[in-house]
Amino acid sequence: MKDKINIVKKLKEKVILKGAILESYMIKSDKSLDVKVEIKKGETATTYNLEVPEINTATTVLLGDVRDELITATTVGMREIVDPNAVGAIRTKFMREAEDLLEKKMPTLTKETKEILVNKLMQDMLGLGEIEFLVNDSNLEEIVIPSSKEPIMVFHKKYGWLPTNFSINREDEIINYSNIIARRVGRQITVLSPLLDAHLVSGDRVNAVLYPISTKGNTITIRRFARDPYTIIDLIENKTCDLNIAALLWLAVEYEMNVIISGGTASGKTVLLNACMPFISPNHRVISVEDTRELMLPGFLYWTPLVTRSSNPEGKGAITMLDLLVNSLRMRPDRIVLGEMRRKEEAMVLFEAMHTGHSVYATMHSNSASETISRLINPPLSVPANLLSAVNLNVVMFRDRRKGIRRVFQVAEFNANGDKASANLLYRWIPEDDKIIKHSESSKFFEDISKNTGMTQSELEKTLEEKKYIMTWLIKNKIRSLKDFGKIMNHYYSNKENLLKEIKKNNVKMFKGED
Repeated sequence: MKDKINIVKKLKEKVILKGAILESYMIKSDKSLDVKVEIKKGETATTYNLEVPEINTATTVLLGDVRDELITATTVGMREIVDPNAVGAIRTKFMREAEDLLEKKMPTLTKETKEILVNKLMQDMLGLGEIEFLVNDSNLEEIVIPSSKEPIMVFHKKYGWLPTNFSINREDEIINYSNIIARRVGRQITVLSPLLDAHLVSGDRVNAVLYPISTKGNTITIRRFARDPYTIIDLIENKTCDLNIAALLWLAVEYEMNVIISGGTASGKTVLLNACMPFISPNHRVISVEDTRELMLPGFLYWTPLVTRSSNPEGKGAITMLDLLVNSLRMRPDRIVLGEMRRKEEAMVLFEAMHTGHSVYATMHSNSASETISRLINPPLSVPANLLSAVNLNVVMFRDRRKGIRRVFQVAEFNANGDKASANLLYRWIPEDDKIIKHSESSKFFEDISKNTGMTQSELEKTLEEKKYIMTWLIKNKIRSLKDFGKIMNHYYSNKENLLKEIKKNNVKMFKGED
């Protein structure tokens, strides 16, 4: 045992002495760039190094002149700046004019150098400088500018928090980036209003805090959302859930049952909620209510996403979750999706919606099915226990921080009796074997579906097996993207018999890739 420890120690010392590249890959921005996650020679910390083309001082000065000329020559209205859909057109406009100006000032430039300089101009004028490169790395979850005194930090999916080879030189640059982000969403961040919660054009969530509220200096945190979100197929393959639970969720969503997904922080609640959304029938109206846009639904759904808004510096213009929830009931929704249930008013409106025949899906913080009931019936939510009978299914998510895995921890149904409510566990996760097992039979879930649909128990079992058959075929043929999975769901609801026929013929081409 001692020999093994000594070998590991020597290897670690060798790595520190010589340095080592733990992983290298390419990211695509406007230009492909190399990323190296490495331990540098003589150091112990792992660092994130992005190799960007270096631009000398003289060229930087020239780019400053070109930028000034571009701003003077190109007219862009405020409406275009704050319109996310107009950003692409503005970028194309600036790029074209930047190329012409560089051609005039430096006619001997090679095509590749011109491309690098134009991209640099676009990042500085319309983006967040070199941070734009980091936003394009799909391996990152968080990007943090702590202050001008420290390097930019990133949270890597594989390696956790890493310092980068980038830093912002001046505090006013961080303020400038905060202002750019704020203007795009029609907001302000000032000394009087030093907090900003907004989003980038890409949909990534941004939080900015100015000095002296952030005592080290101005800080920006960007939570990067997946451009290609997890589907239920991904969650089955990475063992977050299994086929039985996926089929049960599909059944619940198809027949308009109410589902609450609970769990701890970063346990995968929103990921699972998003993965369930393609199970909705395409002729149903979906209204989602969130603090920040996190849900990504397939294009075939009739979906209206609503987001909250903070008040302006005068304390006016705030649109709360409750405002949107109440308003959503006037929009003739078939399905209401709530990002997270936090307050009594929201909970009461949501449960009222359940009891008036709307299908509701929501997330909340709690670590078990029994804890979900306790949180619902006690302050601050204080939902009367008898209303909990409207919840058909509760799925509890769990995150094992040591192993870096997320799992469906429990699946339960709620039984309400007067002023008391209890959870009946249907499935639970066994950590030792890393598998989900059946815990007990349902006492009301299938009964509720039978009541609403007239289906017998054998018919319900048949439809569950049918769903498992479809998902097994998708896993086997690696059909997993949101677009492709959405296409399958669209076929399922429009012509199920034909879908099953094509699956039997193994017609992968019909459902995979471009139309």
